[in-house]
Amino acid sequence: MSKAKSVVAAGHELTASAAAEILADGGNAFDAAIAGVCMSFVAEAVFASPGGGGFLMGRQADSEAVRLFDFFVETPLKRRPASEVSFFPIQADFGPATQEFHIGLGSSATPGMAQGLFAMHEAYGRLPMKCLVEPAVRAARSGFSLSAFQAYLFTVIAPILTASAGVAKIFAPGGAPMKAGETFRNEGLAETLEWLAEDGARLFVDGDVGKAIVTQSRDLGGHLTHEDLKRYDVALREPLFWRHGGATVALNPPPAASGPLIAFGLSFLDAHLQQGGRIDTLGVHAAMEATNAVRDKHGDGLASCLGGDALAKEMCAAAQHKQAYRGTTHISVIDAEGNAASVSLSNGEGNGAIVGPFGFMLNNMLGEEDVTPGDEWREGTRLSSMMAPTIIMEADGTVTALGTGGSNRIRTAVLQVAVNLLAHGMSLEDAVATPRLHVERSGVTSFEPGLSEEAEAAFRALGDRGHAWPEPNLFFGGVHAARRRGKGDVEGAGDPRRQGAARVV
Repeated sequence: MSKAKSVVAAGHELTASAAAEILADGGNAFDAAIAGVCMSFVAEAVFASPGGGGFLMGRQADSEAVRLFDFFVETPLKRRPASEVSFFPIQADFGPATQEFHIGLGSSATPGMAQGLFAMHEAYGRLPMKCLVEPAVRAARSGFSLSAFQAYLFTVIAPILTASAGVAKIFAPGGAPMKAGETFRNEGLAETLEWLAEDGARLFVDGDVGKAIVTQSRDLGGHLTHEDLKRYDVALREPLFWRHGGATVALNPPPAASGPLIAFGLSFLDAHLQQGGRIDTLGVHAAMEATNAVRDKHGDGLASCLGGDALAKEMCAAAQHKQAYRGTTHISVIDAEGNAASVSLSNGEGNGAIVGPFGFMLNNMLGEEDVTPGDEWREGTRLSSMMAPTIIMEADGTVTALGTGGSNRIRTAVLQVAVNLLAHGMSLEDAVATPRLHVERSGVTSFEPGLSEEAEAAFRALGDRGHAWPEPNLFFGGVHAARRRGKGDVEGAGDPRRQGAARVV
């Protein structure tokens, strides 16, 4: 454990380095997080883009004043007739399995990323935005060696990266997705980030980028109009606060589904412990099963069986929004003053078309398997998400910022790391690296090697409902976490499942 005062953890070496550079230059945690977000557009382009959305959980130093900035995507204000919409399926190839996604301009919801960055900056930022985008601009323009993990992700969504000439020019210039070790550049995105720093979020509304989004959508079969971009607002929300193990856990509130579900899991474990059970792997497994069972049985009426008016209200609110569980990345930063930023981002996988000459794709958040142009998604509605930027505040002053990618596994990954920290007193690195499990709503239990003999035996006894993974896998999320103890010591952990990185400054 280091005695240094600032720490960052993220999903790529460059993302973590960009945030660390800003910390070293006198920026605070929120400045560093913004720089990391911008770098993720460049280095983690499968997961993040100016055309997507996300959330910031922010805590100001030496206080429990925590706010949630919701800049996730919204459904379009008006649905075009299906006959006018570009919306088609592709198969993402994960090797052992494939998954169907839909892309095309009709898969794009209204982005909130630009507005979110400037809302964060206005509320908490210290350095000029021009300084914060500089590391990302530099990397996009000069290029960098593509990592093995990012190259693997390129192969998974190869049909998206070759769907149009504009996308292929950036991601598959030779006709196939770029390989590990090749130099990746995105000069169009570099210029876009420079313009964004100068012009602000209006660039994505009334400026050249916004105009390009509207024109592309109109001409190539999308739903988005200028009114969608103009009407979008960042929502400031009160986090869902939950007590567990003597700590206060600040969770993503509705319309996100993650916070209430994590809170229910923690509540179940508290009750389980009071009844003589153990908060071990089997106890956590029981909490996951209970969460799934209650959701399946009660649906929108889930609130009636949860106990506790506050949690019941949260669960009911979350159930009313269409859910989008897609590719995600995360950045956690705690600075020397004690400011904490936990930021989760997603672009889905991208819609397969580059916006003008600006070097990025819009999201394909309307492209879930069960969402089609004829499906009754509500117009003009903030989508629900499983993204779970979280801040844990312990009685001794210890603060932890964490979050993860991993689609519907996000809530179970965050639950397990929180339990590892609060119930088992693990170091941050061990809490992140410890083997995980996940219970699908279908009843299948997936688990990594290295669990206790008792737990492995129980899960193998499930037969077809037990899925033993041969090694730790990105399926189980990528929890990137930063921690600062009351005495000022810090530690960071980038999840090795997703080639995460941590930096101490």
